[in-house]
Amino acid sequence: MQKKMSQWLLLLLVVATFLVTGCSAPNTEVSATTPSSQTQLAAKYSYLPKLNGKATVVMTVNASPITIEVDGMNAPITAGNFVDLVQKKVYDGLAFHRVVREPQPFVVQGGDPQSKDLNVPLKNLGTGGFIDPTTSRERYIPLEIKPQEATEPVYSKTFENVGIQQQPVLPHTRGAVAMARSQPPDSASSQFYFALTDLPFLNGDYAVFGYVTQGMKEVVDRIDAGDRIESAKVVEGLENLSIPSSSES
Repeated sequence: MQKKMSQWLLLLLVVATFLVTGCSAPNTEVSATTPSSQTQLAAKYSYLPKLNGKATVVMTVNASPITIEVDGMNAPITAGNFVDLVQKKVYDGLAFHRVVREPQPFVVQGGDPQSKDLNVPLKNLGTGGFIDPTTSRERYIPLEIKPQEATEPVYSKTFENVGIQQQPVLPHTRGAVAMARSQPPDSASSQFYFALTDLPFLNGDYAVFGYVTQGMKEVVDRIDAGDRIESAKVVEGLENLSIPSSSES
């Protein structure tokens, strides 16, 4: 029992590191507790890409495919951001800089554009995000998590901050694909992670936007720190991606 408690304490420390070393952004939290305020927040982020449905992305790592079903029905902004970055080939050549399997399986994290430079050490990665060429600034997306039985996601707030006791529609089960971020809720950009096991303590705090449907055991479970994304392609559902004219490049 004592050994198990020590492992969980270590894992919590890893989670804290995972939180702090994500991308940073100005704290732009907005009170988000009513359906009307949620609708207003969704409108606020109308300049961001959205996925109005589902899409399938195939990511190749170590010459093997990982198939991801991206869910824009329940996380339209988060899913839209990911599919847009895939379509822009932002992820091609990027490294997985954080792989945590001990004291028990946790996450495989990548998507830092700084890793495109082969001379940047892995230990220096984890703070970069996508620089939008149309603005020359880093693109941030809001925290977006949809509770069960809700008609729309909660934006810019964790479930704990708004007193939501429900589980999210998209939980952190093994194979979940979610956005990494720093402490401000609206600080996700391009970094994402694969959940190597069920991680219920992350539910309501981090935004899941899809799931690995093929290649989890064969590919994701074998990724090591430093392995790179050889390519990422949208193979189905691209017609569901909506890009505001100001975001096109």
